[in-house]
This record gives sequence, structure tokens and C-alpha cells, in this order.
Amino acid sequence: MDTALNIARAIHNSSYVYEFSICTMVTRKEEYQEMLNSFLDKGFDKETCEYLYIDNTDQCAFDAYKGLNQFLQQAKGKYIIICHQDIIVHDHDRHHLLNEIKNIEELDRNWAILANAGGVNFKWIATNLTQASGNYIKEKRLPLLTKTIDENFILVKNSTNLTLSNNLSGFHMYGTDLCLIADILGFNSYVINFNIIHKSNGNADESFYRSRKEFIKKYNHALRGRFMATTITRFYLSGNWFTAWLYNFQPVKFFVRQYYKFFLHKKRYVLKNNNKNQQV
Repeated sequence: MDTALNIARAIHNSSYVYEFSICTMVTRKEEYQEMLNSFLDKGFDKETCEYLYIDNTDQCAFDAYKGLNQFLQQAKGKYIIICHQDIIVHDHDRHHLLNEIKNIEELDRNWAILANAGGVNFKWIATNLTQASGNYIKEKRLPLLTKTIDENFILVKNSTNLTLSNNLSGFHMYGTDLCLIADILGFNSYVINFNIIHKSNGNADESFYRSRKEFIKKYNHALRGRFMATTITRFYLSGNWFTAWLYNFQPVKFFVRQYYKFFLHKKRYVLKNNNKNQQV
């Protein structure tokens, strides 16, 4: 045992080099510089904050899903801010944001994501930002538990180890993807009172609807009901209480096993070399 301890390393609580990692995908450097200056002016200094960016000015090095995963993996801050280049921190400052985080932490230790806008449920949208026109949209009841978030400003607790879907791409719906993954992992998302200027009102173009279609397709498959087998038990998972109750009856599970036995042989699950078909 003493020999093992000489080569092993004990795990301790995570420590972070910075308090904030401020991460942005950049296509217009002048606009990014304006955004960066606004953070610095509001107390997000370079000693306790790191500024990370992906340079997409000349060509698309990363789409949002791949790029934001790079941020989430490489950021060394306790809190990771992922934001658009076209925002300006103008009203609230670092001290205000830390107070918002502290308040959430006291109310819910299982939070993972904070944002300034999002869909609370199928009816209600919560928004707390200033548009480029100067129009100030203020949600009165904050913080609010939310199902989705807008992508202009996202704050992620680094210790939650969130990531975005590997089988989605593009520049839309990634805020919703992040919220769904957080929910599956047992974390919550909130809209908070951190007002900024966002110069864009959004762009629901053709690429948005294409991303929306792929997003729905992915999660219809990911959240499907399914029979599960471990080494010592079998059961059925479903978001529908009735099918979960029905398919977990022992006779039903028996007939399902026979179906798999005769029609879905184990050889169907043997790993195949798909790289051969992808070679040019």
C-alpha cells in the first residue's frame, strides 16, 4: 500500500486560476474590442479574469457547438461567461454580478447556468436587457427558473462540467441544448438581473430553422422511451407515466426480450470500422 501511495495522487476540491473566464467567438475585431473594453471598465480586470476568443474573422474555424466546447474545456475561471461580441456591459458591473451569483448560490446550490433572457415555460419569456435602440426590457420577477436561455450572455459554473452536444452544429439553439444537458445532469438554469446592451435583436434566417429542425430530431431520439438492461436488472424508461407503468410489467418485459432474441441479434451491436467509408 505504501508503494501505491508513492505513485498515486489524492483528489482535492477544484481550484481555479481566475474568477471569470470571458469567452467570445469573434468575426468583427473592432466590435469585440468594444465589448472587451466595457468588461474592463466594469471591474472585470485582467488579473482575476481571463479573456478567451476564437478567431472566425477570415474563416469559420469553429461553429458554436465545437467552439463553445473548447471554451468549456479550456477555461480556467470559476465562472465561465460565454457571450456575443455585440454586447456592451453598461449598467451593472462585476460587483453586481457577484451578488447575483451569491444570491442564487444561497437559494439553489444545484444551479449551473445564469443568463439575462430565456423561456421560463411554454407561455412565458423572461428578458432583462437593453436593445440597440435603447429600449430597456425589464423583467420584474427575478431571478426566475428557466427552461431555455438566450445566447447573448451565458454564465456557466465551471464545476458543473457542462458540455454541448457532439451531434449538433451551427450557430443556433446551443443555449437551449446547454440547458437541457444541465437538466439531465441534475442542474438548474436561471434568468438573473444583469442588464447589458445587446446590439442585435436576433436573426431567424434559414440557418436558424435548419438548426431548429436538427435540434428537434436529435432530442426526439435522445429522449425516446427505451428498454434497458444492466448486468442484474431490466426495466423500461419513459417520460410518459402510463407507458413506464405498463412496460415495466414482468410479462411485457418477457415478450420484449423474445423479440430482441429473434429479431435483434447481438451481432447488430458489434463495432464496425466506419472510417473506411469516410476515406476520400
